[in-house]
Amino acid sequence: MEFGVDIPFVHHLGFELVKFEGGESQIDYLTRPEHLNSFNVTHGGAVMTLMDVTMAVAARSVQKEMGVVTIEMKTTFMQPSRGKLSGKGRLMHRTATMAFVEATVYDSEGRACAHSTGTFKYVKRLPTGPSSANPLNVISTD
Repeated sequence: MEFGVDIPFVHHLGFELVKFEGGESQIDYLTRPEHLNSFNVTHGGAVMTLMDVTMAVAARSVQKEMGVVTIEMKTTFMQPSRGKLSGKGRLMHRTATMAFVEATVYDSEGRACAHSTGTFKYVKRLPTGPSSANPLNVISTD
């Protein structure tokens, strides 16, 4: 399954899109040694990235031609995230321009490790490429 856009950081982390429909998303993530912190568990920044992308995908799943940008995100870490992780997202409410979303990261035993809520703004995609007026690709999905 494809994200619908090229997201180099997501490719770098190795995220695998599992679900992208009807206001729901699932992204699986097998952490690698370079994604760990000094406690030998998945770095909080990697976990937050998983939830950010999971929420963005859930928001986009109802209007796939649009992009979204993160406006705000609140995260709670409940326990260390180890091994293969699964982020599951849900679009809770949307307006014409905003999406209100949540995501939870689960470990391979099904235990909730972290939870986020977020607000995303729907934006039109701009052309990308060398001749684009948007060299940083700012308006692409997280």
